[in-house]
Amino acid sequence: MILDWTRDERLSLADLFDSLTDHEWQAPSLCDGWTVLHVAAHMTMSTRTTGFVMFTGMLKAMGDFDRMVDNFARDRVARFSRQELIAQLRETAGSARRTPGAAPLDPLVDAIVHGQDVARPLGVARPMPVEQTTAALEHVRTSRFYGARKRFTGVRLVATDCDWSAGDGPRELRGPVGDLLLVATGRPAGLATLTGSGVGLVTAAL
Repeated sequence: MILDWTRDERLSLADLFDSLTDHEWQAPSLCDGWTVLHVAAHMTMSTRTTGFVMFTGMLKAMGDFDRMVDNFARDRVARFSRQELIAQLRETAGSARRTPGAAPLDPLVDAIVHGQDVARPLGVARPMPVEQTTAALEHVRTSRFYGARKRFTGVRLVATDCDWSAGDGPRELRGPVGDLLLVATGRPAGLATLTGSGVGLVTAAL
């Protein structure tokens, strides 16, 4: 089921990339320092990052994971055309292969969140399917990787578009599950629709 969800999100994202104009490809995404093109390049990597690729990438980045990810994206932007990147994304959309150390839900999180990284700055409506997004949020909320556990310390999360809540604490953060996911992955763009006594605390933590 998770793999089916991930494949569908990747294929939908490939369709979005295919529809963009030259200007839109160069527009800034929600990822600091990345255009839409960099996001597209990044999305081709999770099924192509072997242990060896990761080892050499970490060496080049001097042990900095974020720098390694940035290097990978920029390298692929230089090496491949837009259409080649789209074709690569489609080619491995259903692949179960993932970056060493990644959990089964991480590629789904990647596809859902990076879809918003592209769509929101462009003003493109990209629905976030509730069941898939809720599963992604549950994973992100408890994972060590995304920083959400620290970000949401003392805060209870409550979705307003589905029957979901999690966490405990004296403060509450309420809003659509998709925007909760964006904030959980460190994106301030998700804050716009959120309400509750935890907004200030989470805003400061981002």
